[in-house]
Amino acid sequence: MLNMASLLNMNMNMNMNETFYISHGSPTLAIDDSQPARHFLQSFRQRVLTQKPNSILVVSAHWETTLPTVNLINGTSDTIYDFYNFPKPMYQLKYPAPGAPELAKKVKKLIDESGILSEEVKEDKNRGLDHGAWVPLMLMYPDADIPVCQLSIQTNMDATYHYKIGRALSPLKKQGVLILGSGSATHNLRTMQNVDDDSVASWAAEFNNWLKQSLLTGRYEDVNKYEEKAPFAKQAHPRPDHLYPLHVAMGAAGLDSKAELIHDSWSNYTLSYASYKFTLSTT
Repeated sequence: MLNMASLLNMNMNMNMNETFYISHGSPTLAIDDSQPARHFLQSFRQRVLTQKPNSILVVSAHWETTLPTVNLINGTSDTIYDFYNFPKPMYQLKYPAPGAPELAKKVKKLIDESGILSEEVKEDKNRGLDHGAWVPLMLMYPDADIPVCQLSIQTNMDATYHYKIGRALSPLKKQGVLILGSGSATHNLRTMQNVDDDSVASWAAEFNNWLKQSLLTGRYEDVNKYEEKAPFAKQAHPRPDHLYPLHVAMGAAGLDSKAELIHDSWSNYTLSYASYKFTLSTT
C-alpha cells in the first residue's frame, strides 16, 4: 500500500526541471574512445542527470522536414545509418530503444494547439532513430530501455520559430520527459582538419565563446537572432540544422531558465562539442 511519502516521491520523479542541448559531433563518437565528449556522455547518468526519464524526446539536426513530424513507432525503433564511408564497426551498432507512440501523440497535440502552425504536425510510423539520436543516447543510456520519440526540424524556418516550438513542448517536462536537442555548437564540415595538437580555428572559437556568453547571461533573444548578432555565424553554421535543436531545448526550458555549460571540447580544428543544460528555477 502506498503511503504519502511514496506518492510524493513518485510525483517528484515525474518532474523534469532540465532540458539539454548535446553536441554530438561526428558519428564516430560512438566508437572513438579518444574523444572527451564520449566520456562526458558516458558519465551523464552519474554526473549530470541522475533521475531516469520516463521517456525521451530528441530533436536531431539530422531530420529535416517541411512541416514538424514525429516518428510514431510501436515496438522497437530501427537504427538509421545516415552516414557514408565510415568504419565498418559503425554499421554494426544497434540502439534498439522502444518507440514512444504516446509521447509522439502528446508532442503533436501540444504543437497543434499552440497556434504556431496553420497545418497539423505530421506522423511518420516507419522512421527509426538517426545518428543524431542514437549516437549520444547509446552512450548516455546504453541499456536502450527508455522509450524514444524524435521530432524533426524545419530549415525553411528561423531560430525564433524553433524556440516557440520548444515553448509549446515545455509541459512535457512535468511528465518526466527528457527533452534533448542534438546538434553541434559549430558545424562546418568543409573546414574540418586532422590536426596533431588541440588547436582551434580562431573564428570557430570566437563563435563558440559568443554562444557560451550569450547563453550563460540569459541573452536568449540574441541567440534566437544569432545570424545577425554572432561573429562568424555563417562560417560556424553554413546551414542552421545543427543549431536549431539548441533553440528548441532553450525554449522548452522556460522563460526563467538558467543555462549551464556542461561540456566543452573540440575535434578536427573547427568542431565544437559544447553542450548545455537549461534548468528552470524552482524558487
